Amino acid sequence: MSTPRTTEPQPLDGPHPPAGAGAWDDRSEAVLTEAAAGPAGTPVRKGARGPADPVRALMHRHRELCGRAVDPLEIAAGLEAHGITDRTAARFRHRDVFSLADELYARVPRGAEADGTEAAGPPAAVRRAPFDGLLPGACAVATAAGAGLTHGGARFAAVAAGTALTGLALALTLRRGPLRARGRTVPAARLYVCWLIGYALCGDGLLDQVLRGGPDGPWPLSGTALTGLAAAVAPAAWCARLFAGLTGRKLATSRGTAEFAAHTRPLVVLVTLLYAAAPAALLLVPGFTPGAAALAVLLLLSRLLTTHGLPDGAATALATACAGEVLALASVLAGRLPGCGFLAAPVDALGATAVPAVLCGAVALALLVHATAALSRASAHT
Repeated sequence: MSTPRTTEPQPLDGPHPPAGAGAWDDRSEAVLTEAAAGPAGTPVRKGARGPADPVRALMHRHRELCGRAVDPLEIAAGLEAHGITDRTAARFRHRDVFSLADELYARVPRGAEADGTEAAGPPAAVRRAPFDGLLPGACAVATAAGAGLTHGGARFAAVAAGTALTGLALALTLRRGPLRARGRTVPAARLYVCWLIGYALCGDGLLDQVLRGGPDGPWPLSGTALTGLAAAVAPAAWCARLFAGLTGRKLATSRGTAEFAAHTRPLVVLVTLLYAAAPAALLLVPGFTPGAAALAVLLLLSRLLTTHGLPDGAATALATACAGEVLALASVLAGRLPGCGFLAAPVDALGATAVPAVLCGAVALALLVHATAALSRASAHT
């Protein structure tokens, strides 16, 4: 009578076909036992609790896989190929393999950062001096002052030069510091932002004239709205830096994505409310409208999502706000057709100033709900 062969569990360092039903869980159990044992040769007491950070052993074991991955899905596929199932992921305090891969993707450095140590703390750009966002506001205020002190051709030259300098300062601010988003911006998003800023400059005056039966010539421009939006860039950079710093430290100390998400969701709301205090204070300045304040909050949320690698939702929100403003103008014009006066009734009831406030405010609120969920994922903070 032959003695049954005992098959040792295969390590997880290479994909192996399952030897039979339940083979995956047997190999995973062996790895978990090894991870809980600590240093080699240390005995494991039956029923002893695992390590405080059960993912660390798996992270070091699969560092090469996680280091070359381009997204969490690639890590999830590799883990499943190595025999890790949802049942195994539950032993690492995750609901499924994808949640486990999400944490591994966030915690293991990639590319030039893969030097054998864990990423801990916010990126270098977050630790820059807190005056990165002051330049656009300073240029905008100087432009407004120059426009008020000059006349004729000199005024036109001052406004043109100041506008160019403000745009350059804004571009520099968005290319560095906590508001940068290298290669992550949806190209069409720039057009949406240009439309929204242009509407903040002249949209209220145009819509007011259209409601009165015009337009009947040049409509008033709101330079105060643009100046306020430029001045709100500095608080946006400070809030983005604060958010990145807090989430970076929490990511380094979290024991799982559930814990990290529970910490991050209220943080998104608190940072948004903290920033909203800046445009709310600007409402005390004559000429800065509620629509411009709502637009500032919308732009902050859009930039936060784009900075953290989630530009599609931001672009959709910006496009929705643009479509709403275009539809408001078109509905008033369409209401002049016989029997179509009801089309202009909603805009007429709100008033020209309230239309952008309602549109941008509603879109910003919806985007906040989306950002609260999207930015609670660990992979959004790599």
